[in-house]
Amino acid sequence: MQIRASGVKSKGKDNRDYQIHIAIAPTKNIARFEWFLEKSTEIGIDTITPIICYHSERKEVKIDRLNKVITSAMKQSLKSFHPQLNNKQRFNDFVLQDFDGYKYIAYIGGEVTDELFDQNIQSKNALILIGPEGDFSKEEFNLAKGNGFIPIRLGKSRLRTETAGIVACHTISLLNQ
Repeated sequence: MQIRASGVKSKGKDNRDYQIHIAIAPTKNIARFEWFLEKSTEIGIDTITPIICYHSERKEVKIDRLNKVITSAMKQSLKSFHPQLNNKQRFNDFVLQDFDGYKYIAYIGGEVTDELFDQNIQSKNALILIGPEGDFSKEEFNLAKGNGFIPIRLGKSRLRTETAGIVACHTISLLNQ
């Protein structure tokens, strides 16, 4: 199976030659996860995949409800494209899939020194893994690295899950302007 953003590179007036896919652990407080969906839609995300990780506190999401949040944000921000919201996937299954573009894992471990902002990803698809509160387990981190994910930081501050997702989405957007 191959992970795809949406299959279409040009999206009406959004007209970009790259796609942003964020795979993110749903937050314990669903309102925070909905906030991430709103803001990333406003910025210009293409695909969101909820991933269930070892430290995930929320294991269930209501896709219909979350799609309504995305639709509302899309209309409010006058976007011409409704981001694809995938069904939840287990982290271990998700990282084994192919992706046409750069694959990153945001990790707060001390051994990670490369910043997403310093990556040369103009006009390239990007997939970023964002972990739950408590971050990815060491085993998950190693599994992702072993499957081609590049470890990156999202700045010097420790961010909440939903904030990290917004920062990743915005950074990719800025690097492509």
